[in-house]
Amino acid sequence: MFAAQCTPAAETPTAEAPVAAAPTAVAPAAAAPTAEVAAPAVTEPELPLFYGAYATPIEEPWDGVIHAALQQAAADGKIRYEFTDDIGYAGDMERVLREIAENQKPAAILGDAFGNEEAVRRVAVEYPEIAFAFGSGLGPAEPNMAVFDNWIHEPGYLSGMIAGGVTQSGVIGVVGGYPVPEVNRIVNAFIDGAKSVNPEAKVIVTFINSWFDPAAAKEAALAQVDAGADVLFAERFGVIDAAVEKGLFAFGNMSDQNALGPETVITGPVWNMAPTVDYLIAQVNAGTFTGMDLKDFSMVGKGGAYLADFHGMDAKIPAELLAKVKETEQQIKDGLFRVDIKEEPPVSD
Repeated sequence: MFAAQCTPAAETPTAEAPVAAAPTAVAPAAAAPTAEVAAPAVTEPELPLFYGAYATPIEEPWDGVIHAALQQAAADGKIRYEFTDDIGYAGDMERVLREIAENQKPAAILGDAFGNEEAVRRVAVEYPEIAFAFGSGLGPAEPNMAVFDNWIHEPGYLSGMIAGGVTQSGVIGVVGGYPVPEVNRIVNAFIDGAKSVNPEAKVIVTFINSWFDPAAAKEAALAQVDAGADVLFAERFGVIDAAVEKGLFAFGNMSDQNALGPETVITGPVWNMAPTVDYLIAQVNAGTFTGMDLKDFSMVGKGGAYLADFHGMDAKIPAELLAKVKETEQQIKDGLFRVDIKEEPPVSD
């Protein structure tokens, strides 16, 4: 048998796939130039100008406290601040205030109206767009005359407690400016504090009939020392010089005055105007300022009054007395102890 010979089947031709053409790069269309738009400049609102108008030199503690609070507000970036001091009581206040209002155009003017009440109020009426806030023994007036005062009788009482406890002679001297209500209430509170711990203490009170006469205040204090006083309350500037000269304890007033006699000044009532100034700034910025009595901002409850730092002088105070003073201070803060406000002229024992 012969094997059958197989012939391979003819291959069916396959069509070749066409070669894909290489893609041609298309140049991107040039982007249209975009115009740069400058961002609008942001203009910071100008800080309000607060102006101080002071009858006495700012070295005098009363005006000095206002000045210090406004300086601090300016340093904190809250306001711009300028001032004029030593305007006096001879009739220049009205002219100076008008010049400030016309030339400086401040948002607010602060100062002391004592001795210049009518002048300040006349100018305030003429410039209702300016906030006037002045230390005053009178009331506020709409729309733009606010008043304040140094309600520091509470720490004055605490200072008196210490004075009554540290006197060795039993005689305490007090030198004040004028026997007016805002001075009387501090002096009377000091006396009440002294007698609360030392009922037998004798207090000599002298008024120099000036807001700022350091030489007269020192002379009055030295006369009290000659009369037996061994502790002095410097309601006016100049008394501490006498205490330093005689090596006696003293109490400052209005501000922390320890630097005037580091081994002499134990403490003293401090007036802190910062709460008042901060409130005024907020009212001016909000456009809601109105004539009002700002009394509460100068009291212990709102931080407007306190007892000055002892600067180590608390070591000179008997421990039991110091504890009593601190207890009374806390009671005042908590509203559990009220220091009487007595505005009648104090008298010597």
